[in-house]
Amino acid sequence: MSEQRLAVLDSSVASRLPDYSKSLFDAKTSKGLTFAAIADHIGRDEVATAALFYGQAQASAEDVQKLSQLLGVPQEAIAAQMMGFPDRGRAGPMPPVEPLIYRLYEIVQNYGYAYKAVFNEKFGDGIMSAICFSTKVEKEVDPDGSVYAKITLRGKWLPFSRF
Repeated sequence: MSEQRLAVLDSSVASRLPDYSKSLFDAKTSKGLTFAAIADHIGRDEVATAALFYGQAQASAEDVQKLSQLLGVPQEAIAAQMMGFPDRGRAGPMPPVEPLIYRLYEIVQNYGYAYKAVFNEKFGDGIMSAICFSTKVEKEVDPDGSVYAKITLRGKWLPFSRF
């Protein structure tokens, strides 16, 4: 089994993140916690939990209380910003330069119109919501030992006839 590694704050994006992000990441690292462990504690999935750390999702009062308790970060130091409106989409440059994020961008560049055509055939004219949305990341290992990343994106379908 491979060694578990913790995600730490990427210094190349730190200046674009909310003030509280560094304290959350520092506490996460010092306690040796994964996003999955934190997610279990606060009752969210791990991607949504990571989004809280990056300021890409709005925290509830309960999220803030549980994060404060688990990480030992003063509630008053994080509550106002975390419970405010997220400033999504500013974490990095466009096109992305971080290799993994660029690969995700590249997938959309290369397969975006194919996805659109298949979505339209299956659902009609419309869009997949990124608000009424969930996602998960899974690790798959083939019998030969090859490791694969599996990303599931689940968004409510919004027909354009609604608008």
